[in-house]
Amino acid sequence: MRINQTIRFLVGSLTAALMLAALSGIPAMAQEKAKAEKGKSVTKVLAENDKVRVWETHYKPGDLNTAPPSSATRVIRVLKGGTLLWTYADGKTEKKVWKTGEVIIPTPSPQFTSKNVGKSDILLYVVMVK
Repeated sequence: MRINQTIRFLVGSLTAALMLAALSGIPAMAQEKAKAEKGKSVTKVLAENDKVRVWETHYKPGDLNTAPPSSATRVIRVLKGGTLLWTYADGKTEKKVWKTGEVIIPTPSPQFTSKNVGKSDILLYVVMVK
């Protein structure tokens, strides 16, 4: 009889601990899902430490990214390609056609904004050296 009570206690405790862990993870999961503002790209940080930062940026057609990094060394893997228009502070523009599967190591450049001027979504996976 005593063994059954011990087993019930352990199972109950384990169940409560698992439920608490699941519930406490809800806010973290909610934070991972970046909220989309109309007309702006969505950036989701996947990992970060003192040396690198890894994220995905998702552009819907017409979306704008006003703060892409420009001088840091980074590697971009195009998960879903399309056409971006980069606009620099001096007004100069540059059209970038990104092909799915392509890997790009951009050279440092002045600050710019980027806009999806194509008809399809664009998804970029970026690794930046800090």
